[in-house]
Amino acid sequence: MTRFLPGILAMAAVVVASNILVQFLFGQWLTWGAFTYPLAFLVTDVMNRVYGPAAARRVVLAGFVTGVVCSLIGTQITGEFGPLVTLRIAIGSGLAFLLAQLTDVAIFDRLRAGRWWRAPLVSTLVGSSLDTIVFFSVAFAAGLAWIEPANDVAWANEILPILGLGPAAPLWMSLALADWMVKLGLSILALLPFRAIVTKLSPKVA
Repeated sequence: MTRFLPGILAMAAVVVASNILVQFLFGQWLTWGAFTYPLAFLVTDVMNRVYGPAAARRVVLAGFVTGVVCSLIGTQITGEFGPLVTLRIAIGSGLAFLLAQLTDVAIFDRLRAGRWWRAPLVSTLVGSSLDTIVFFSVAFAAGLAWIEPANDVAWANEILPILGLGPAAPLWMSLALADWMVKLGLSILALLPFRAIVTKLSPKVA
């Protein structure tokens, strides 16, 4: 268990940092958390490559528990528009993290015998896409208002051009698309540190 501790601590750090930075805007469509959260996939993939899928799942579970704790704390902190974390956001965040990360682990394991970059790239692309779809849908889609009827998310469903340029759609879709694009870009950039970290930790496996 001790050998997995760096991965667990790294995942916890990413989750805590992302939960804090998501409160701060970066431009019109993103928060700073969009740039730190994708590192969770890097941590998961490194653990998967070096120690195997069982170890990676342990790290994912640690990240999930950390996220739940952060959400519980957030529900007790009141911001300008109410609690920093609503029930829908808490459910969406936890569900998206768990589904996306476990999917990443499964896909990576299936592809681990291929070229070194194939498993981390494909698993992260699929996991990131799933994460974005699940989180934004659960947290903001009008059709899921029954999850938390008292939570008014009308602001997220305001009809506007997608990213200010495309066809009209609910605002949350623009936020989701911007978030997804950042994740795709970072999934490619993350291949470099993935290769370097895996080589250092386990040269024969890389």
